[in-house]
Amino acid sequence: MPERRSLRMLLFIAAAAILVFSVKFGFADAWVAQYSLPAAELSAEYASAPISTAPPKAEPAPDTLQTPKPAVLSNRVTEYHINVSLNEKDGTLSGQQTVTWKNPGRKPVSDLYFHLYPNAFASGSTFLTESGGQLRGDKMNPGSNGGMEIAALTTEEGETLLPRVRYIQPDDGNKNDRTLMTLRLPQAVKPGAAVTLHMTFSVTLPDVFARMGKSGNFVMAGQWFPKLAVYETIGTRGRTAEGWNLHQYHGNSEFYSDFGIYSVRVNVPQDYKVAATGFQTKAPALANGRKTVQFYADDVHDFAWSASPDFVYVEESFSSPGIPGVRIKLYLDPLQAGLKDRYLHAAKSALAKLGEWYGEYPYATLSIVVPPAGGKGAGGMEYPTLVTGAAATGSTPGYDLERTLVHEIAHQYWYGLVASNEFEEAWLDEGFTSYTEDKLMSAIYGVLPNTQVEASYITDPEPLDQSSWKFRDSDRYAENVYLRGKLVLTSLERQVGDKMMSKIMRTYFQKYKFKHPAYVDFKRVVETVTKAKWDDFFQAHVQRAEMTDFSIDAIYSRRVDDGYETRVLIRRNGGSAQPVNILFRFDDGQTTRKAWDGVQNHVQIGLKSASPLTFAAIDPSFNVALDNRKYNNYLKTEVSKKERTRWSSGITQVIEGLFGSMAW
Repeated sequence: MPERRSLRMLLFIAAAAILVFSVKFGFADAWVAQYSLPAAELSAEYASAPISTAPPKAEPAPDTLQTPKPAVLSNRVTEYHINVSLNEKDGTLSGQQTVTWKNPGRKPVSDLYFHLYPNAFASGSTFLTESGGQLRGDKMNPGSNGGMEIAALTTEEGETLLPRVRYIQPDDGNKNDRTLMTLRLPQAVKPGAAVTLHMTFSVTLPDVFARMGKSGNFVMAGQWFPKLAVYETIGTRGRTAEGWNLHQYHGNSEFYSDFGIYSVRVNVPQDYKVAATGFQTKAPALANGRKTVQFYADDVHDFAWSASPDFVYVEESFSSPGIPGVRIKLYLDPLQAGLKDRYLHAAKSALAKLGEWYGEYPYATLSIVVPPAGGKGAGGMEYPTLVTGAAATGSTPGYDLERTLVHEIAHQYWYGLVASNEFEEAWLDEGFTSYTEDKLMSAIYGVLPNTQVEASYITDPEPLDQSSWKFRDSDRYAENVYLRGKLVLTSLERQVGDKMMSKIMRTYFQKYKFKHPAYVDFKRVVETVTKAKWDDFFQAHVQRAEMTDFSIDAIYSRRVDDGYETRVLIRRNGGSAQPVNILFRFDDGQTTRKAWDGVQNHVQIGLKSASPLTFAAIDPSFNVALDNRKYNNYLKTEVSKKERTRWSSGITQVIEGLFGSMAW
C-alpha cells in the first residue's frame, strides 16, 4: 500500500508538471477545460440530468481516446469551447460557446465580426439568391430552410452585448442576408491582448444541402457555430494595412478562418456514432438515453461533426515517411460496409504520397464520413481532419469513390494546412487540390488525366484572382477555379519539368503552412526555386484569364528546280510565351520537327524539301496544357483557303463530339 500511494503521488506530480509546462504553449486552459467545464456552460437539456453511475455500455463503435501533444504549430488566434446538443426529432442544434480572440495586430480593435453561416439557408439570403437553391448538381428541398439565432451574448463580466449586434452586407447590400454579424465591444482589445465572450445559439438544420443538414437520422454539421472572421495583419496576403477580411456567404464561396483551439462536446442519442474534427479525450458520458462525446483539436481553423446511428465504424492506424502516426476512422454507410478496404487503401496511399511529396501531416486523426444516398449534398467536402466521401448511392461504385476521397484528403494540405482565402482566391485551394488529385490517381491507380480534353472544356476563361461570387455563374466558377486552375499548374510543370515542379510545390507548402498565402506568394516561390521571372505567365493565366492558343494560319508551297520551297505561318494567339514543337510531314513519308520558343506572337518557318509538304502540326504531343483550341493546330498543304475553313469547322465538330463522349 505505501508503494501504491508513492506511485500515485509521483504520477500526480508528473501530471502537474506537464500542465505547468504547457502554459507557455498556450493550451493549458483548453486542456483543463476538457475535464472541468463549469455547469453553466452545459446545455440546459442535459446539464441537470443525473449522470449514470452504472457501468457504461460498450460503444458499438468505440473511438480510441487520445491526448494533445505539447507543440504549437500555428498562431492560435482563436479558442472555442462549445457544447452542442442535437434534437434528432426536429433537426435542431442547441449550443453554448465560450470564444476567446487574441488581437494579432498592432492596433487596438473595437469591433468583432462573426460568420453565421446557417443563415445562408434562410429565405432571401445572398447564398440562395445567387445559387437558386442548387449547388454541385444537388437541389435544396422546397421549404427546407435553415438558420441560426443568437439567444445570448455576454462578456466575462456578464454584460449583455445583444443590443450591440447588427448584420452587415459588405458585398452586395442585401438586407435580407444575415450571414455576417458585428458588434462593438465595451473596450477595445489591445495588441496582443484577448477578449472572451459567452454565446448561446440555436441552429435549424435544412435537409442536407450545400455541405450541411439532416437526412433521416444522418446529420452533417458543417459551418454550424458562430465563427469569428479573420483579422489580417500587415503582410498577410500582401496587405499594407491590417484589418478584418469580411464577406458574406455566397453561392460559390467556401470558407476562410483563423487557426486556433477547439474543445467541443457533442450531445446525441446514445445509439448515435459521432465523427468529428480532432479526437476524443474522454469516454462518452451517458445520461437519460443520451451521451456526450468530447473532442479536442488544436492548430485547426474549423470544426465539423457528423452523427448517425447507422454508421459502420472501422478504425486503423497508419504511419509512413511524413506521416508519423495517424488513426484513420471510417464512418461508412451500411450500403458500402463491404468497401472498407477500398476506402482504407485510398486514404493510406493518399496520406503516404502527400507526406512524401509535400511534408508531414501533423494531426493524429483523419476521419472519413460516407453520407447516405439522401445526404448527397454533404458528400465530397473537406474540414480539418475530417472529410466526406461521395454519398453511398450504390454498393459497387467506380473510381469516383477513390477520386472523391483522394481529392478531399489532398484538401487537408491546401485547405487545411496552407489555408488560403477561399472567398477571394479559391483556385489556390481547389486548383491546387485538383492538380494534386491527378497526381495521386496517377501514382496510386495509374489513372491519368486527359488534359487536352479538359482544356477543351474551357470555353469562357475568367481571372483566377477574383472573388468567388464575381464569376458569371457556378459553371464558370467550377470551370475556372477547379479545372483551369489545375491546368495552370500543369502548364507550369511542363515548362519547368517534374523535378523542379515537385520542389516548387514542396517549398510552397513548407513555407506557407499555417500562413494564409496569396497567389503572389506562390509566384514568389516559383521565381525563387526556378531563378527566373514568371510575370508574363501569371499575368496572362491568373490575372488576364488567357488560354494558350497556338495555331497554324497558312502554308505556302511552290515547286523549285531542286524540289519544293514551303513557308508555314505559325501564331500564338494568347497566353504567355513558351516553347513548342512543330511536326512537318512530306508526301514521301519523311518527317521533321522544329522548335519555336513562342516569344513573338507569330513566326514564319521556311522549309526546303525534295517532296511536297503534306501537313504541319503544332504541339503534336499535346504538351501545351492550356491550349483549348487544338483543332487549329493542324493544317494540310493542298487544301484551298475556302475549303480549309470549311474543313476546320467540320473537324472541330467531330473533335468536340469525340471529347464529349470521352468526358468523365
